[in-house]
Amino acid sequence: MATEDLVTQESDQKTEIDRAVIRFAGDSGDGMQVAGTRFTDASAAFGNDLATLPSFPAEIRAPAGTLPGVSSFQVQIADFDILTAGDEPDTLVAMNPAALRNNLDDLKRGGTLIVNSDAFEERNLAKAGYDHNPLEGDAVKGFRVIEVPMEQLTKGAVKDSGVSGRDVLRSKNFLAIGLLTWLYNRPTEPTIEWAEKKFATRPEVAAANVMAFKAGYNFGITTEATKTTVEIRPATLPSGTYTNVTGNTALSWGLVAAARQAKLPLFYGSYPITPASDVLHELSKHKNFGVTTFQAEDEIAAVGSAIGAAFAGNLAVTGSSGPGIALKSEGISLAFQAELPLLILNVQRAGPSTGMPTKPEQSDLLFALFGRHGESPLPVIAAASPSDAFEVAIEAARLALKYMTPVILLSDNHIANGSEPWMLPDIDELPDISVPFATKENSDHGFMPYMRDIETFSRPWAIPGTPGLEHRLGGLEKEAITGNVSYDPENHQLMTDSRAWKVVNISHDIAPVEVDDPDGDGDLLLLGWGSTYGSIRAATRDLRKDGRKVAHAHLRHVNPFPANLGAVLGAYERILIPELNTGQLRKLIRADFLVDAKGLNRVAGVPFKTSEITETAIAMLER
Repeated sequence: MATEDLVTQESDQKTEIDRAVIRFAGDSGDGMQVAGTRFTDASAAFGNDLATLPSFPAEIRAPAGTLPGVSSFQVQIADFDILTAGDEPDTLVAMNPAALRNNLDDLKRGGTLIVNSDAFEERNLAKAGYDHNPLEGDAVKGFRVIEVPMEQLTKGAVKDSGVSGRDVLRSKNFLAIGLLTWLYNRPTEPTIEWAEKKFATRPEVAAANVMAFKAGYNFGITTEATKTTVEIRPATLPSGTYTNVTGNTALSWGLVAAARQAKLPLFYGSYPITPASDVLHELSKHKNFGVTTFQAEDEIAAVGSAIGAAFAGNLAVTGSSGPGIALKSEGISLAFQAELPLLILNVQRAGPSTGMPTKPEQSDLLFALFGRHGESPLPVIAAASPSDAFEVAIEAARLALKYMTPVILLSDNHIANGSEPWMLPDIDELPDISVPFATKENSDHGFMPYMRDIETFSRPWAIPGTPGLEHRLGGLEKEAITGNVSYDPENHQLMTDSRAWKVVNISHDIAPVEVDDPDGDGDLLLLGWGSTYGSIRAATRDLRKDGRKVAHAHLRHVNPFPANLGAVLGAYERILIPELNTGQLRKLIRADFLVDAKGLNRVAGVPFKTSEITETAIAMLER
């Protein structure tokens, strides 16, 4: 399909800006995630920096047109390095009254509101709780409103495509993409090429989507929907090859890379759960890299299979979200007791129990540190952004293999489904994290499975079938050195202390926490971990532009803490810790370092706005 039937007339005027925030919102069946992703990919192809924030309904299929069924996708595009998906949309696309009601309050005053006017009929208005049409009242005053009869236009555009029945209106999201592509001067080719490739086996669907896309693009021009379109120039980023990547995808690729650098096969045992399932889906595509994926019948079977894989000499990983990690906790304790290298991925979501499974939260930090029976400390590290998940996966594998211990890797819904440009690394520059298997007896009395390395305190890794290295593993306490079952009190104390010291010792083998404090005299330290990185970093920028002396530090390793963290904290009189929980890192910092750290805490199922952090920081500085 060619693009010759796109109208080539340009708008009367282009306004050049440095950034814009766009949100697509509609029913969960309206294809808003597809619309947002396609607009994002076109922006990435154009060369903009970007960050995304998808939001899904918690229900698998809420009743159409209702408030709980609204799905949205927000993206910020810019001509400079950005850190978040933006606080407020400059443009909101509302496909029905429920989408308008859920999202209108977030739209920036003076912003552009694009609505599917065909959906604003009496039945849909009632479902959304309106007793009148909000497009005819004061609710939309102060916005630039563009009413688009998307259903009529879509029917007319696709009438010769070959689709029929309900399938006709499935393309209205592409009509919305076309209009936004025109409004923001995006390239048309990426979206058209994607549709043709995606639906290559259903040419009538591909034709319908492309026809609707072109109809939306042409609508903006021929109806003069606005006299002014928007132009955002490409961002100046370090040279290299980039791809747009989600956190779950980057994490999956990081695990594949870690297995390659460890010279081990990769095993991933998991049970499907939102928002971790995409890791299983992605890894299942990479059998050519020696990846084995196992979809177990439940969470306990999943962790059990991964423990067996670790015993057999694999880079073994199991993944879930909070409820699944709770079910895995006994198995994780077994891996800890047996001192096996095992990666445990926790893609956090709002809890407790089922909670809000499609919404982000950082509420599993204390659970990761203490959510096992007995004295069982584990290394815990956290990804800061979608692209950072790649490096964090390799670091988690390095620690697990070097110290023969399970390692918990924390992500969350915001990282997992958010996306950003990522410069592909040079594979040859990735670290070698391989460790040798035990191949011979290590004492005059034969093989001793708990003969510890003098530097790391790790035990040797002898895989089954190695001649002469037969040994037993299990959940019962082991005698130091020999590995025989032991109920001796003093031995239990020794083994408990040894396992704990092994983890504490990791603090000397991780990078010191870096502090961004240009002049070294900050009046306030913003300290964070995990997915709050972008919001905190953006707030730091804004505060400095306002003349405030603010420092920023972000923790990748949350157990053990970096060795220099105490010195860093001691250099600041005021410390603010924003977290999407009720203050879990703050509790740890206050307990371990006896500093008067303050918290900015919320559990609303949405990331922080940059403005929330700046306002709290200013209040602290002016007190």
